[in-house]
Amino acid sequence: MYAPHKRAARRTTRSVRLALVALGLTLTAVPATAFAGTTPVPTAAAHQQQEAALAGLDDPAKKDIAMQLVSSAENSTLDWKAQYGYIEDIGDGRGYTAGIIGFCSGTGDMLDLVELYTQRKPDNVLAGYLPALREVDGSDSHDGLDPGFQDAWETAAQDPDFQQAQNDERDRVYFDPAVGRAKSDGLGTLGQFAYYDAIVMHGDGGDSTSFGSIRQRALAQAKPPAQGGDEVAYLDAFLDARVWAMEQEEAHSDTSRVDTAQRVFLRNGNLDLDPPLDWKVYGDSFHID
Repeated sequence: MYAPHKRAARRTTRSVRLALVALGLTLTAVPATAFAGTTPVPTAAAHQQQEAALAGLDDPAKKDIAMQLVSSAENSTLDWKAQYGYIEDIGDGRGYTAGIIGFCSGTGDMLDLVELYTQRKPDNVLAGYLPALREVDGSDSHDGLDPGFQDAWETAAQDPDFQQAQNDERDRVYFDPAVGRAKSDGLGTLGQFAYYDAIVMHGDGGDSTSFGSIRQRALAQAKPPAQGGDEVAYLDAFLDARVWAMEQEEAHSDTSRVDTAQRVFLRNGNLDLDPPLDWKVYGDSFHID
């Protein structure tokens, strides 16, 4: 979505595995004397691990990291909150791409966003463009949008209500489904991010390069932890499938957001996506303390 490298496409269940991990951590922290009537005191490390396992990517700090990682690929910056007013046609056949997650006029998610905003605030600068957004859905057409739509979007982006609508649609359409699916597969924070980044770029449709198809391709090669598989091996298979999907479309053929970012975290064993983080996307280097 955002720069020439991207696109935007198209609830949470607590992972059984994560619950078992948390339980296991608690049990390992209980000395044998506990069964003789003493009260165990879990170690600080076990407590921290338990909290990390339960929180995952929807922990506010980790979610902000996820937004920065996506923004590094989509906008070549970590400042994702500066992207509410972003809008341009990047020539990928999806019309206008805009906002913090690359809502597209040609894929329906921009229409859903403006409808939500209008439900909450009927008298807004984008409401008059709803008929045109319905007409261009599924195409790259600007009919009825030009010449004023970009200016209207930038004006709306200064409204906290529109910013909140973008946040809410991002969560409803992309973040919550991705994190929920990853948790049900028994994946930790890095795996949850891998799912989120994939659904942002590829959507969750029915074609061969959609998120669901990428996941099925990975499942054919390795079992996820929820099925008794090894997490690293499964994530390797998922990232392989993701790269294949990216290579099917010229606009996504640069796979560095996987090769020199997510794969680096995986190779480092950073399944919790803990900072400090160092990665590269499209040749640019980024760091989070």
